[in-house]
Order: sequence, then C-alpha cells, then structure tokens
Amino acid sequence: MSFIVDEPVEKYAEDHSTPAAELFTRLAAETRTSQTAPQMMVGQLEGAFLSFVVYLARPKLVLELGTFTGWSSIAMASALPPGGKIVTCDVNADTNAIARRDAEEAGVADRIDYRLGPGLDTIASLDGPFDLVFIDADKPNYVNYYEATLPLLAANGLMVVDNTLWSGRVADPQEDDESVQAIRALNDRVRDDPRVDNVLLTVRDGMNLVWQT
Repeated sequence: MSFIVDEPVEKYAEDHSTPAAELFTRLAAETRTSQTAPQMMVGQLEGAFLSFVVYLARPKLVLELGTFTGWSSIAMASALPPGGKIVTCDVNADTNAIARRDAEEAGVADRIDYRLGPGLDTIASLDGPFDLVFIDADKPNYVNYYEATLPLLAANGLMVVDNTLWSGRVADPQEDDESVQAIRALNDRVRDDPRVDNVLLTVRDGMNLVWQT
C-alpha cells in the first residue's frame, strides 16, 4: 500500500467532501499563481480536517507555526468556539498580508493574532497553554519546534505536525536530503518520547497527531 494517495483518489475524496467556501477557491488560485511553492498550502481536505479537529476539540487557544497564505488559520478560526483565539507565526510579510486580507473577508480576523518573526523567538515569548498546536513551518527546525511547543501544550491538548511523510520520501532509504533527515528525526523523536502518544496519519502529505500521556 502506498503512503501517498493517488491523485484521482484524492480528487474523488475532495469531490465527496463538503466543498470549500468560495473564498478558499480564490485563495488557492492566487497562491498557485503568486507563490513559488504553492504546494505549501494545506488545501481542501487538510483544511477541512483541521476545521473538524477544532470543531471537536473546542480549543480556546491555538498555536500555528507557518501561516503561509492563510488557508489553515482561516479554516481553524472559522470553527473556533466563542472567545477562541489563534496565534499564527510566519516570517514572510508578503504571504502574511494575503492571509490577513482573506481573514478579514472571511470575518475571522479578530480571532487571529498574527506574529512575524522567527518561530522559535515567537514561541519563547508565549505563555500558553495551547489546546491545539499546528506545526507546518521550515522542516529543519521540526524537532526544535516540537521541543519548544510541547511544554506549552495543555494537559489535554493536541499537537498536529504536517508533512511528516514528505511525499513518501521519509520511507525511501535512497532519500537523504536535509528536509527528509529532519522529518525522520521528528517522527523518531515523537515515537520514542515517553511523554507522549501519537498516530502518524497518511492524510495528504502525512500528519503526525501527538498528545501527552
């Protein structure tokens, strides 16, 4: 069984899920035309999954590392309970502007606290506890992000780490670039960490769900 869902199967899943709001369709089109790495966008299925997690968990405070053009933060903010807040972190002012603009249009900008700057510096300035942590930022820092955010995770909180299969390359012994090594290190660290339990899902590019024991 392949780790990566075939494109026709993913398209079928998209076609048989609740359609994304029209704003997301426009956001996806703009991201594909304006960004050099549009694949960083979470897309319909993962966006809906994150929204569903928020709907179930009812978090009061969410931390996101990696805002990009805003799909994930808008999707999660749309499902927050009353009074809920997202702190989202990135280093790119241009993509951050797109995210802020569309959050305003979606009517959720007041639920999102945008932070610009290196992720580890921002984490060090935060108190928590966070009921949900979503990590989707630069891969070489994945273990550092994990170690920095785990102490800020609420006792019953959930951490979701994205791209943890990296197009299946983590399972290929011939693949060994910096990002592959970093993601393998994160997956190994989580599996061997006595502080947590986890499940590594084969949703899109892999999502590692982590919670404290």
